[in-house]
Amino acid sequence: MRALLQRAAAGAVRVEQQLIGSIGSGLVILLGIGQGDTNDDVAYLVRKTVNLRIFDDSQGKMNLSLKDIGGAALVISQFTLYADTRRGNRPGFEPAAPPELAEQLYQQYIEGLRQQGVTVATGRFGADMLVNISNDGPVTILLESPAKGGK
Repeated sequence: MRALLQRAAAGAVRVEQQLIGSIGSGLVILLGIGQGDTNDDVAYLVRKTVNLRIFDDSQGKMNLSLKDIGGAALVISQFTLYADTRRGNRPGFEPAAPPELAEQLYQQYIEGLRQQGVTVATGRFGADMLVNISNDGPVTILLESPAKGGK
């Protein structure tokens, strides 16, 4: 699994010009599910997402987590995080999980964040979405589950 975390002052997602999710301070998370991802990958990424210290403390040092600041998360499914661009100019998406598995693990990730006390807004799985991100910093960090090379 891959989660692209963007520290945000605000984030919003629209489908067919209708606002379906928004947050203030927190994280906008683009979540990609790969072939072979499991519940263990979800648990790992939930734990890393809520505890990663990427928010500023009173001295301006990145020393606080999403849980520490009481921040929210806007989670957007993003199969294109698994684009294979090694050949030609058109990306292939074979490394991405099939939609049935991807949606199940996407929902499980969202529920895992909520169980950690995080307020979560979402996009709509499989929809064409317009995502607005006010990236704060900017701070953008890629997390990968251990099976995919992450630490």
